[in-house]
Amino acid sequence: MAGGLVALLDDVAALVKVTAASLDDIALGAAKASTKAMGVVVDDAAVTPQYVEGISPKRELPIIWKIAVGSIRNKLLFILPAALLLSYFAPWALTPILMLGGAYLVFEGAEKLLEAFGWIKHHGAGETGKERDEKSIINSAVRTDLVLSAEILVISLNEVAHEPFLTRALILVVVAVMMTVVVYGAVALIVKMDDIGLHMAAKPRKLSQKIGRGLVKAMPIIMSVLSKVGVVAMLWVGGHLLLVGMDELGWHAPYGFVHHVEELVHHATGSAGAVLGWCVNTAFSCVAGFIMGAIITVIVLGIQKLRNKGKAEAAH
Repeated sequence: MAGGLVALLDDVAALVKVTAASLDDIALGAAKASTKAMGVVVDDAAVTPQYVEGISPKRELPIIWKIAVGSIRNKLLFILPAALLLSYFAPWALTPILMLGGAYLVFEGAEKLLEAFGWIKHHGAGETGKERDEKSIINSAVRTDLVLSAEILVISLNEVAHEPFLTRALILVVVAVMMTVVVYGAVALIVKMDDIGLHMAAKPRKLSQKIGRGLVKAMPIIMSVLSKVGVVAMLWVGGHLLLVGMDELGWHAPYGFVHHVEELVHHATGSAGAVLGWCVNTAFSCVAGFIMGAIITVIVLGIQKLRNKGKAEAAH
């Protein structure tokens, strides 16, 4: 009896060791994958605040919460299962799907830029009512998040492709949850920073008051800058997805040129080469994204115009 109990305890101890080792592998894999995807995470955090710009302060956190819920739903229910299945059965399909997402991002970014310049009218003009506006904001943010989340998880998947299927899946779950918390926690902090400033300004200490007033004055400027950075981020990420996708599908010239210029700058500028090379790649991706996004915008607006004309003729 005692021998059986000892054997059972040995089995339990061995199982605990294996489980601990597996958890360590998952934690290390998640950390490695997250590091590679960090650039897209920064883009995601820059893009999202623009969706609550001009919204009542009381509605900011509820809207961000709903966007975060939509984001985690995107990752866990749609992107993660699809990415795992495609990587197992049809890895060739990942690139075209990411390119479709990139096309949506550059369309969104170019449309916003063209509207800002007054070259096209805002397609959502005429929407009224708080609920409808909030629903539109959330849906638009969740659609954009779908693309950015897909890129985060595909990049992460590539980093852990050598792991067993179950370990790979668990690592991606950890990455999905961790990235959502990081991105939307940061966004919530950014959009409520002015409230934090007001709270500090009401404190009796002069230093606290000074910092608080500074935050209150700075936040409108920061939010304005972030909204512009968000548009640039959509063009950059989307353009990069399209350029890399074209390269992987066999059309090497566009991205080959960008990569060649990036390498020239990298080698010609010494210790700052890596940063300047990255800036060159980003700038070309952004310009390419705007060009392709503007073309898509013109096509979409043309189709909408034809559809509206057809409806008008049918009504008569």
